[in-house]
Amino acid sequence: MLSSLVEQVRTFNRFYTREIGLLAEHLPASDFTLAEARVLYELAQGRERTAADMIRSLGMDKAHVSRIVVRFREAGLVKSRVSPEHGKRKLLSLTPAGRKAFQRLNDGTESQIASLVAPLTPEHRQRLAKDMREIQKLLSPRTAPAGDVQLRPVKAGDLGWITHRQAVLYHQEYGWDWTYEGLVAQILGDFAMHFDASREDGWVAELKGEFVGSVFLMKSQDAQAAKLRLLYVEPSSRGLGIGSRLVKRCIDRARELGYGKLTLWTNDVLVSARKIYQAAGFTLLEENRHHSFGKDLVGQTWVLDLKDQ
Repeated sequence: MLSSLVEQVRTFNRFYTREIGLLAEHLPASDFTLAEARVLYELAQGRERTAADMIRSLGMDKAHVSRIVVRFREAGLVKSRVSPEHGKRKLLSLTPAGRKAFQRLNDGTESQIASLVAPLTPEHRQRLAKDMREIQKLLSPRTAPAGDVQLRPVKAGDLGWITHRQAVLYHQEYGWDWTYEGLVAQILGDFAMHFDASREDGWVAELKGEFVGSVFLMKSQDAQAAKLRLLYVEPSSRGLGIGSRLVKRCIDRARELGYGKLTLWTNDVLVSARKIYQAAGFTLLEENRHHSFGKDLVGQTWVLDLKDQ
């Protein structure tokens, strides 16, 4: 329930702010408050900033940022100059003294965090890093560009993970039962058992090192026709063009291997996937009603003529 999650977040916030000393008047081993440290960090990123830039970046109150900048200027940590592009704007940057102050602050913060995580085993450190990345990803706005996505070949452990994630996601989103997991396991088991590198391929999409989707190119009984199978993208990474990139890679590879056409089978409830197929040039060949995975469904066969492109 939402109320339970809210309380868990608040409990974690109380724990974490206490552990890293955010409730103290100054940050540990520093003369700066948390707000001052954030402004100092923004100014240390290598380019001049206006006060308005920092206000937008930090989400802080305008008057609060202005007071901090004044204190920094009086302490000789910050200098300013009039923008050559806009006479009413002042560009702020750190002085040499300001950069030394930031380095001391940064070194102290890193030392503090290092001491906090030092008692953890290597396995627990990896788990902590992965969980913190996941929290940041879930709570951050969707700003990751599709260019950050890498398509790599299938490797050990992928097939089991893909089977698990597709079964879980399609159960959550469409109510499909465990028999769908059996179908995926059978398809991927046959693919692995009879894999033909001259006729087949598969790809996993990763976003900043995290598994976010996959697709497979599989042979069929028709030597001129390949199958696109088991396309999926994690819900947290949809809308970035990952599905389209996976489909394009599959099409390009099918053409490289000399196939004349590419077919796929899907169900009409998978609307987002169908839009990707249509955009890639696939046309609907036939539809058939069936009862599978505990649901009444409409299966669809789509085809793409590779010779016409």
